[in-house]
Amino acid sequence: MKPKMRRNDLRERDDIWNAMVHTVCGYDFPTENTVANEAFTVFQYYSELESGGHESLFTWFSEYVQEMGIKEYLQQLTGILEKIGAHEYAAIEKKYGEEMWRLSIALEKGEIVEESFYSLIEKADSEYYSLDDKLAGLLETYFIDIHTALIDVVKD
Repeated sequence: MKPKMRRNDLRERDDIWNAMVHTVCGYDFPTENTVANEAFTVFQYYSELESGGHESLFTWFSEYVQEMGIKEYLQQLTGILEKIGAHEYAAIEKKYGEEMWRLSIALEKGEIVEESFYSLIEKADSEYYSLDDKLAGLLETYFIDIHTALIDVVKD
């Protein structure tokens, strides 16, 4: 069931952004709602990369990625990134995603030295951060475009 919010409470872009963050974070992921899953996936990607880079992303999403497999996860992630116009970000994940995941598993098992893993993470993170946070604007626009699919906006 979608949360209800008054139209007057969603007049500014920041209001919609905050409402969407609250809504998306309230979902028990994954859901039956495709739009909610896409919004959650891209928002988690953005949040984790901004707070701790790819290492953080793979740490927090490791169970989910293990369940579905890295190829499926990256396909979903890059699909939604491309859908919102974040093609450069999708390219980074296509370029480094599988190898970062493979190395993170190998590191966890003690099969490689940390330097191998962190060297690749640094490359991917560097490319991500070189895009000057374009993703924030794309994500905000996406949230504004889809907010009525996840929030029941009622008249005041």
